[in-house]
Amino acid sequence: GLLSVIQKLKGSPEQELRIVLLGLDNAGKTTLLKRLASEEVSTITPTQGFNIKSVHSHGLKLNVWDIGGQRSIRPYWKKYLGSTDLLIYVIDSADQKRFEETGQELAELTEDESLMGVPLLVFANKQDLVTAAPAAEIAEGLSLHTYRDREWQIQACSALSGEGVQVEMGACGLCRAGRGPKGLPSRLSSLQDGMNWISSQIMNRRK
Repeated sequence: GLLSVIQKLKGSPEQELRIVLLGLDNAGKTTLLKRLASEEVSTITPTQGFNIKSVHSHGLKLNVWDIGGQRSIRPYWKKYLGSTDLLIYVIDSADQKRFEETGQELAELTEDESLMGVPLLVFANKQDLVTAAPAAEIAEGLSLHTYRDREWQIQACSALSGEGVQVEMGACGLCRAGRGPKGLPSRLSSLQDGMNWISSQIMNRRK
């Protein structure tokens, strides 16, 4: 199980993994990354290019590339996709007018040859807002259930308030949100679940 995988990782040299963090502008990518890195989130400025941060979890060094989501920057996303171990895609759950736009961008990404078979973790962010759509509704709108070439998971969270983004990471069971809307949790999933899922997916790909 996952616990045995983590125990094996702890007894081996730290492995470096490449994770690309994408999503439309104002989705909350940089805030989420700062939460991952246990940094202050009171002052956030739009990413004009990219940020790189390293997050340590379960004996893994996760090198996370946070790339700007402005329309002018998106054509350059594909330049950063090579050798990606996992794709994290962040969605503003409250900005329902842009759901179609973000869905199109995600669909194009998953069709890119560089991301063939790469696991996908979707964060349905800004769940603290009353206008936020549930993660299950977003998953259905993105047609995640049609993704047969990769493992995927969607997690509800609020990067700003910290709900669903617990930096204390341990070896708990997987949040089983990745097999269709009916299996989605009603609570906010924790970052711990996401980190466990990431570790599991990476180890499976490297067997």
